[in-house]
Amino acid sequence: MKNYKIIITLLVLLTTQISFAQLKIGYVDSDAIMKELPDAQDAQKKLDQIVQEWQEELSKIEKEWKNAFDDYEKRKLIMSNQKRAEVEKELIALEKVITDFRQKKFGVNGELFKQQDEVMKPIQNKIFLAIEEVAKEEDYDFIFDRSGDILFLFAKEEYDVTPFVLEKLK
Repeated sequence: MKNYKIIITLLVLLTTQISFAQLKIGYVDSDAIMKELPDAQDAQKKLDQIVQEWQEELSKIEKEWKNAFDDYEKRKLIMSNQKRAEVEKELIALEKVITDFRQKKFGVNGELFKQQDEVMKPIQNKIFLAIEEVAKEEDYDFIFDRSGDILFLFAKEEYDVTPFVLEKLK
């Protein structure tokens, strides 16, 4: 009976080894694809331009706050308590405007996040479809993204399908 269990265990291990040996695994470097793809470069330029405009607008508001604060610091000793309280309230309100602007534009669910999603989603879908086509044509079982969260300690160059994906995208 023991021999029978050992034989079954060996058969299971052997078939598992054989099935793993038949897997075909490849990887892509999505960062390299994004750098090579003109659509992605154009989208990134568009996003950079939007961010620059927002940064300039934010800088203008921050400069306005700084000027108001500097003026307050110079004059606070000669201000009445009532005037000082009013100016402090205005400074706090301006700080809130700055904080709200940052959150609205650059926050987790801010406009930048939405713009990135809107601009990059079609490009990401295009890349994904190209990866899928390459995987089917070349009969890959798995394709990993080298530039993502998956850490490769070693990967043979022969499994890099990035050039095939780039060719599909052209």
